[in-house]
Amino acid sequence: MKLPEESLGFLVNDVSRLMRRNYNRRAQGLGLSLAQWRALAFLSRQEGVKQVTLAESLEIQPITLARLIDRLEEAGLVTRRPDPDDRRAIRLYLTSQAQPLLEQMWELATKTHEDALADLSEKASDALIKSLLQIKQSLLSAEGYLCDEDAEKAERNDNVTKRA
Repeated sequence: MKLPEESLGFLVNDVSRLMRRNYNRRAQGLGLSLAQWRALAFLSRQEGVKQVTLAESLEIQPITLARLIDRLEEAGLVTRRPDPDDRRAIRLYLTSQAQPLLEQMWELATKTHEDALADLSEKASDALIKSLLQIKQSLLSAEGYLCDEDAEKAERNDNVTKRA
């Protein structure tokens, strides 16, 4: 039997927490909270996402996200636009002012990734990433999704159904 600290779940959680802490230490000078940079990072990957979907993806309450987006909007980094297909929904977009900040964020993320993988060979690093992608896909498949895109589509449909 494996010790808890050797189990996949504990290890993935611990590595994730340590990477966030490492990144947060580097990013202090950017003037963003952890929640703010996480929201911006997600939006850079999926611009135009519904506000409710972003809250679920960040695992925070919609009201908490609304306040977070208020601050990002006041800073000129995010805009809200009505969803053309759903009058009740709001979609979120990055502004051009966010781009230089995102570039800095990705540079800091690259340094964090380099620190995390520093003691692995390139081959071991590639194998780790490939294995994690396979684990992610296996878990999505276990939930009935064929790929990340299918999971995102199902999530959007679930959100529409929940509000209907």
